[in-house]
Amino acid sequence: SKVVKVPALAESIKEGTLAKWNKKVGDFVQQDEEVATIETDKIDAPVNSPYSGTILELYANEEESVGVDQDLYKIELGEAPAKAEELETTKEETKKEEPKEKMEESKKEEPKQESKKETTSSKPDSKPTTTSPSSKSEGTTPSRPSKSEDSLYGDREREERHVKMNRMRLRIAERLKESQNSAASLTTFNEIDMSNIMDLRNTYKELILQKHGIKLGFMSAFVKASVFALQEIPVVNASIEGPDGGDTIVYRDYVDMSVAVATPKGLVTPVVRNAHLLSFIEVEKAIADLGKKARDGKITIEDMAGGTFTISNGGVYGSLFGTPIINMPQSAILGMHVTKERPIAVNGQVTVRPMMYVALTYDHRLIDGREAVTFLKTIKEQIEDPRRLLLSI
Repeated sequence: SKVVKVPALAESIKEGTLAKWNKKVGDFVQQDEEVATIETDKIDAPVNSPYSGTILELYANEEESVGVDQDLYKIELGEAPAKAEELETTKEETKKEEPKEKMEESKKEEPKQESKKETTSSKPDSKPTTTSPSSKSEGTTPSRPSKSEDSLYGDREREERHVKMNRMRLRIAERLKESQNSAASLTTFNEIDMSNIMDLRNTYKELILQKHGIKLGFMSAFVKASVFALQEIPVVNASIEGPDGGDTIVYRDYVDMSVAVATPKGLVTPVVRNAHLLSFIEVEKAIADLGKKARDGKITIEDMAGGTFTISNGGVYGSLFGTPIINMPQSAILGMHVTKERPIAVNGQVTVRPMMYVALTYDHRLIDGREAVTFLKTIKEQIEDPRRLLLSI
């Protein structure tokens, strides 16, 4: 037998919470099969068995904290026992035989039921019993109204549930407060006419789906527009680093784009690496792959490390207007919102166009208002006239 210890979870992570046992004592596991899941403040880390064998003992309970190199479970090495296969075969045969036995029992009971009916019908003196409605004068008590009728809230049960925050949610809360406490956050807004980018998408979405197997959304256009704006105004792609709140500005000539993705356990921000080198299709594929990994709980520390700028799309949930929070140590974040038809003035005439509000929250310690407004205006120009993205103007 072997004792399996808690594996290394990720760099700088020394402990986690045992979220779930996928196997129990007596279960056989194949080598590399997932035995348990350990929840950390950043990811859910699967624990795969280094051996094939049968689980003999579990050394931790679900919801308990476990540390790296701590004993996790004991396993007896070997192949799957033959008895287990025979037991499964026996269970299957038993299930097949049960319906026949039940049918035979039901046939035996049928004559008894018929005899009872015949006995009842053979009584000539039996008369149908009639009931007359009772009145209050006869002493009957009227039925009491139900609780819901009695009052709106009076007798209705009221419950509370106390659920401990998972490690990821706790870490998100810490980082959000850190962002608010550290950065001098300010938000500027603009609105974008989505007509041309919607026409472009509608014209080519079927062709792109057939050729590349990917659905063309709006996120890839905003990523490309942001990349262009970040290269035009590099301070938005920079960050403040150093002791005591930072004393050094770090400028970058590359763009690693963080894309906010909602998961059941909280918001994560996987990174599209070298977004400045990718095409529309490559960006869309990268976002789709990262989004699926995040929702399936397969995202890794490496997937989320090192972003230089973040885009958050609250519009997919119907958000019309909002102020995103900076993803530290970055200096700015772009917030997209839902597209709605609104009347606007175009060349002196009122017309209805599909419009989106966009917001840029930025760290005013590093980015001035002029740079922030110019950055957002540049994104607006790129999206409203997608030809600019192709010509880099």
